[in-house]
Parts: sequence; C-alpha cells; structure tokens
Amino acid sequence: MSRRIKRTQPKSDRRDDRPAQERDKRPFRQAERTQTERPKTHRVGGKPPRFSKRRQESPGENRKEKHASLGAKPPKPAAEPTALPTKVQTVVVTADENNMRVDRFLEARFPGLSFSHIQRIVRKGELRVNGKRADSKDRLEEGQSVRIPPLRLDAPKLAASLSETERKTLEALKAMTLFEDDDVLVLNKPAGLAVQGGSGTTRHVDQMLEAMRDAKGQKPRLVHRLDKETSGCLLVAKTRFAATQLTGAFRHRSARKIYWALVAGVPKPKQGRISTYLAKEEGEDDTIMRIAAHGDEGASHAVTYYAVVETAGSKLAWVSLKPVTGRTHQLRAHMAHIAHPIVGDPKYFNRENWEFPGGLQNRLHLLARRIVIPHPRGGVIDATAPLPPHMQQSWNLLGFDTSRFDPIENAPEE
Repeated sequence: MSRRIKRTQPKSDRRDDRPAQERDKRPFRQAERTQTERPKTHRVGGKPPRFSKRRQESPGENRKEKHASLGAKPPKPAAEPTALPTKVQTVVVTADENNMRVDRFLEARFPGLSFSHIQRIVRKGELRVNGKRADSKDRLEEGQSVRIPPLRLDAPKLAASLSETERKTLEALKAMTLFEDDDVLVLNKPAGLAVQGGSGTTRHVDQMLEAMRDAKGQKPRLVHRLDKETSGCLLVAKTRFAATQLTGAFRHRSARKIYWALVAGVPKPKQGRISTYLAKEEGEDDTIMRIAAHGDEGASHAVTYYAVVETAGSKLAWVSLKPVTGRTHQLRAHMAHIAHPIVGDPKYFNRENWEFPGGLQNRLHLLARRIVIPHPRGGVIDATAPLPPHMQQSWNLLGFDTSRFDPIENAPEE
C-alpha cells in the first residue's frame, strides 16, 4: 500500500533553479539544536519514508476495499474466558502476558469485569503482585505471582436490552469510524471529546466503548491517546491479541503519524527537526510540559520533524508534523518552543501582541491527520482523517489546498 519516494541529495555548491514545488521536496534541515540535543541522532540522509502519497478520501469511503487490502486473515482460536473466582486465588503470569499492564491483565483474564471494579480492587490493595501492592498501570513480568480477590462479573448486555443512550452511543461511534475490522477500529475523534475520563469529565471515548462489549463481555481497548481538543485518527484494539500487537508497534516506533497544524508566523527553515527534553510542570490551575535539560527529574527526550506546507503571508503557516517520540503535549510544546505556537492553543500560545485573524475560530488547530501501522494479522492499516469543521473553515478562508504535496513525507523516521 505504500511506495518509496526517490530522493536526491542537493549539492550545496550549486544554485537551486528548480520550481518552488520541487524545492519543497528537499531533504530536511536542522531546525534548532538545543544544548540538550544529541547530534548523533540526526541523520539527514535517513532511510526512505514509508508514507505514500495518496488521494483524499472521505471518512466512509469504500471501507470494504480497505479491509480487503489487508489480505486474508487466519482464523482466530476461540479463547475461553477464565472462570470467575469466588474466593481468593493466585495465578502466574504467562509468557503471552509478559509486559502487560495490570488492568489489561485483569480485563483479558476475566472478560466483562468492569473498569470501575478493576480500579477499585487495585486501589484498595486487594490485588497483589509477588505479595506487594500494584498500580493499575504497572507492567507484569512472566513468572510473577498475582493474588486475585473474589470478583463480581458484570453480565454482558444483549443488543435487544441496550438503552436508548447506548444505542445513540453506538451510532455516534459508527459515524466517527474511519476503518473497522474484527481486530481494529480507527476513529475520527472530534475536537472537544476527551479520550479518557478525568476531573469533571463525564463523556469520553473510553466510556463510549462500553457500548461495544461483545458476547464475552470484552470491550475495545485504547491503544494511544489524543489531547481533548485535538481531532483526528484514534486507534482502538477490539481484541486482546490486537491490543498487544498494536501497543508493541507503538513501543517499537513502527507506527507512523502525521499531524496538521496552523501556527503563528512562518518557521525558518521551512523544514526541520526539533529535539529537546520535556518534563511536566505542575501549576496552580494547570499542568504543562516545559523544556528541560538532560538529567532533569522526569525529563524525557522528544523529537519532532516539521515541514511548512503553505503560508498566508508572514502571519500564518500550515505546518505538517511528524513526531518520532510520543510525549505528552509534544507537538504543542515544540512549536511554542521555536516561537511558532499552534493557533488556538490555550496552554502554549505565547505570542505577545498577536491579533487573532478575523474569521478564524479561537480553537486548537491541530489534527491527527494520518496513521500508518502494521495490522496485527498482516498488511498495513493506513487511515486518514478529514479536517474538523473549525480547521476546514480556516483552510477555506486562507485558500489552503488540502491536495498539495505534503513535504513531511521526506522526513526521516528516527
């Protein structure tokens, strides 16, 4: 489904007389090198990108053809759920369960166990790993001993017994679907919808997925996250097998993601690499990611490639972003760091005396445009999300053409 893009290295001692569109395809330059960056990680002549240039598709366009392109899938073995324990029992983590999170381990062992019940027994310390209390996000290792208390299994709901609210939820999820098969679901998450619950959040994607529990009581699992105000491609695993495979693809950086953003000003150079360390900074009312130094407590290395696709004078630019790492608020913090914050960002927009252009909505202009990731059973998942309404309005106003060549395809993958 993808093709390699042939690139040539421009000669530094020769004037570039190519047309502007061709010059956009030049290899990436270093945008900014901070004191914390490690130069060895920057390879200008990196291996060819795996992204392929493709035509625009509507969210519901010919999903059957996409499914067929994944190739024939081998039949899945029928998995029998473990009997519900009515008294305390101890189980041993198997090789297949190695590196699995505690909450996912319980979901897999006891399909139908509610999220709230899992969180409650873990929080109270009723579940123990090798005799010690565990957090729901802790990862298990093969051979560890897990003490499991008596559990209460929620009976799976039959389709006929769904409430009106649950039916509406299923309809909403269907309308958001970009791709779906037996293992994987890719949603076009709208801006303003949280992925998971939090303080004051009553409706979120994880809660909506409760309506999709199957006959065994298993519900689809989130594989990655998007910020509440970021719209676009959100990957969901419908089976335990798919969750393990897709999570591994993210961990080993086999997933390729493209984001589109509208930023203040025009970055120079127009293509580059941002490399910093990021750490959480707790404020009185909010938490943001700050630029940190190597060795700071909680600091993680973050790398982003960016490319300017089109500009509106010198005030605004449509930028395509390719994160190599997946840190919290990485793209938002990085664009603010190079003095080109994303338009409408309530946390990181720090341009002084900047007047918001008329006709643009003061909302975060950031879209998870595309995701390309190996399918758990062979082939490739390649999904593209359309611009959300507020960004489409801005693109129309500024005269941006979404069919333009996206130079981020030339960015290295490391």
